[in-house]
Amino acid sequence: MTSSHTPSPIENPSTDDEIDLRQVGGALLRHKRLIGAVAGSALVLSTLYAFTRKPVWEGQSQTVLQNTEQTSSGAASLLQSNPGLAGLIGAGGGESQLETEVKILESPSVLKPVFDFVKASKAKTGEDVSEWRYKDWAKDNLTIELAKGTSVLEIAYRDTQEDLILPVIDRISKAYQAYSGRDREQGLTQAIAYLNEQIGLYTTKSVTSLRAAQQYAIEQDLTALEGEGAADDEIKNSLNIEAIRVQAANQIRNLNEQLNQLNQLNDNPETLMYLGRNIPELASQGLPQTLDQIDTQLALLRSKFTDNDDSIRRVLVKRRLLIEVFKRQTYGYLYAKRIAAQARLTAAERPKGVLIKFRELRRAAARDEATLMRLEAERQVLALEKAREQDPWDLISQPTLLDNPVAPRKKRIMALGLLAGLVAGSGAALVVDRRTGLVFSRDELKGLLPCPLLKHLSALAPNSWHDAADLLANGPLSVSSPGPIALVPVGNVPSDQLKRFSSELQQALGSRELLVSNDLRHTSRCATQLLLTAPGVVTRTQLSQFKQKLALQGTPLAGWVLLDPDLELG
Repeated sequence: MTSSHTPSPIENPSTDDEIDLRQVGGALLRHKRLIGAVAGSALVLSTLYAFTRKPVWEGQSQTVLQNTEQTSSGAASLLQSNPGLAGLIGAGGGESQLETEVKILESPSVLKPVFDFVKASKAKTGEDVSEWRYKDWAKDNLTIELAKGTSVLEIAYRDTQEDLILPVIDRISKAYQAYSGRDREQGLTQAIAYLNEQIGLYTTKSVTSLRAAQQYAIEQDLTALEGEGAADDEIKNSLNIEAIRVQAANQIRNLNEQLNQLNQLNDNPETLMYLGRNIPELASQGLPQTLDQIDTQLALLRSKFTDNDDSIRRVLVKRRLLIEVFKRQTYGYLYAKRIAAQARLTAAERPKGVLIKFRELRRAAARDEATLMRLEAERQVLALEKAREQDPWDLISQPTLLDNPVAPRKKRIMALGLLAGLVAGSGAALVVDRRTGLVFSRDELKGLLPCPLLKHLSALAPNSWHDAADLLANGPLSVSSPGPIALVPVGNVPSDQLKRFSSELQQALGSRELLVSNDLRHTSRCATQLLLTAPGVVTRTQLSQFKQKLALQGTPLAGWVLLDPDLELG
């Protein structure tokens, strides 16, 4: 069967963008000595580094940021109702407040004295501290953080000088306790100073607004109304000028109605007497009672005499005179009352807007007075809170030094060094393997050779080649065209393997000539060609050039055979 010299389609092509794990594994195994050397060197260097570093010691302490002693009830109520004052004092809580406290405690404003102490101690030992900076020292040596879900501050300090750990931790704890009292004292002092300033302002403002209300009341005659209190009472209590005006107007209407009724009575003595009795001032003068007596006397005389009798006529005349007097007195009294009511109505009248402005002035005075009283009460509460002693933040654990150094972690450093060495050695092995250009992958060989793979044989089991040679001789190599069969080794195929495979193939071909050569000029007269190669015996460049030569030669290709030393027989 003859195969065309035209390159067949590539089976399972391999590209540079794809990673074949089997190829990677094979490359690592091929360069395991290089990997071992790099990993061993890295392990030695990491071991030397771990055992030559100074040991780093660590001390720890815990502090509660919130005081166990609670704020007094008066101060707590005041701060709850006045968030601005609470912010000035620094009162408050919650996670954000605690996080702010932690940031403050990490700052140089609190820990600068501790940093200076460490620098002085290091300088005594001969260490150069001229380039030290607080930020770098805090970042490398201090760990300050809140325990999750609590207000407990965990402090850890690391240093290579073991005898310096506990003094530094102790100074940090004392600095925090001093800060807690200082913060509270400063906050209360600022709040009291603020309240004193406001009290001074509102004292002046309250007096000014009160004087303005009093002066306006005097100018508008709002304190001289009949039946009203003194000027101070007018300012402190409500002045109901409108009620006085309405009362006077109603009284005038009532008196006018009574005068109208009186004019319509004529000389009806019974109605006049009834009206007079309803006026207490007239009733108290005795005229209604005298008229009652005359009416009684007149009734007795009429029971004995006629109206023409002199005694009856004298009583009637007297009665008429008394009625006229009583009528004149009633008119006079009602007119006098109406004049008095008219006077009150006139006195109660004010220009438009006077009462409204007066109410505004009184309201401003009352508001300023209330504000002043509230400020004075707040100052008194904060003064009492400042006088009350408060314990600093509690230390819930004394500064302690860990029994063993926290660094260097020798095992960890050695493990990381070994891991880094393995990674670096593997990378170097892959680079070296790639630079050799040798092809070890069967799939890559399939893509670079222009003919199909006919047989994949184990290079370590030559006894199994006989059957494969028979199949090749009776199959792809059984061509009817005259000429010998060419066996072309591709790359540096081991000579013993090439010799053994060509012997087996010659036996299978019988009398037909077998030409073994890698010179394509010699094999061009053959009927067909069989390629023989192995992993790692030819480079990609050589395969590319060989493929071009085959295309130029034009001799049919039966296929190729792979002798693989890693292939295991089933």
